Amino acid sequence: MMHEAVLSKKLGGGDVGCLACERKCKMKPGMAGVCGVRKNVAGKLTLLVWGRVTGMAVDPMEKKPLYHFLPGSSILSMGTVGCNFGCKFCQNYLESQKSKEVGIRVEKLGKRVRPKELMEYGVRNKIPAIAFTYNEPTIFSEWVVEVMKVAKKKGIRGVFVTNGYMSRETLDYLDNYIDAYNVDLKSFSQRFYQEICGASLKPVLKNIEEIYKRKKWIEVTTLIIPGKNDSKKELGQMAKFLVSVSKDIVWHVSAFYPNYRMQDIESTSYEKLEEAVEIGKKAGLRYVYAGNIDKVNTTNCPKCGAEVIIRHGYQVENRLKRGVCPKCGYKLSGVWE
Repeated sequence: MMHEAVLSKKLGGGDVGCLACERKCKMKPGMAGVCGVRKNVAGKLTLLVWGRVTGMAVDPMEKKPLYHFLPGSSILSMGTVGCNFGCKFCQNYLESQKSKEVGIRVEKLGKRVRPKELMEYGVRNKIPAIAFTYNEPTIFSEWVVEVMKVAKKKGIRGVFVTNGYMSRETLDYLDNYIDAYNVDLKSFSQRFYQEICGASLKPVLKNIEEIYKRKKWIEVTTLIIPGKNDSKKELGQMAKFLVSVSKDIVWHVSAFYPNYRMQDIESTSYEKLEEAVEIGKKAGLRYVYAGNIDKVNTTNCPKCGAEVIIRHGYQVENRLKRGVCPKCGYKLSGVWE
């Protein structure tokens, strides 16, 4: 099922402009944008994946990863196909790059799902939030809002797992529907973004700042790729930037495993992740976690050092009382209920 996209403008002569992300693609009739799912159909920008779901699962909240947002709860995760990036290391390339294949009929991919079905599933299973993930949700923001209009009526919250390349128009459009973001900060190098992702760094930094200013819960994830973005200098630059936004931003430094077009690079070592954690903490970040590895991830109270959340994989022991340390009474940053 196709649907006219709200985040668009008519340019005259049958051409349309897309406003969903910072690429601001301009399309002649019959053309699709970089993402492959937003297409000019007879002079109207059309979302080809409206109501189509290619992946859906109930996950632990920590898998998104979100560590300070309703810890220990479950979340309904869903995604479609397509992406406005072309990351050579993509962990979900089968979904994200599918829409760019020659001859593919994007509007036929996946299963048709109605917003009411997603809401009813969440209510029936007492799931407090829906995550738009697997592929880049910015490119199907109109469908996100349609789902959340129904879900919000039942108190279900919205989570956006994103590369952070959305436009200001999209942030405005999502404002009443998304409660938490996990944003990928893939590197602090414009060259990395350009050569490995086919994008730019600056819009991502701007959006991390903007999401925080809007008082949305935000956590940031960096996949640590050996020899590409793992120097002490670059890790320090990322940490320093996050501190400039807020010392309370949660930073996940995650292990890379060979994938897609970067099969020749070794996996991230445990020692490198620990180094990244220490760099983040030394820069002033209060909450830095190593991810994609088998280890205990503990949240310590920034004031007294007490262990307040202990994570063994996705098993979570939360000792906080409404976000408050039971030992010293310090209120930790997060969304706890």
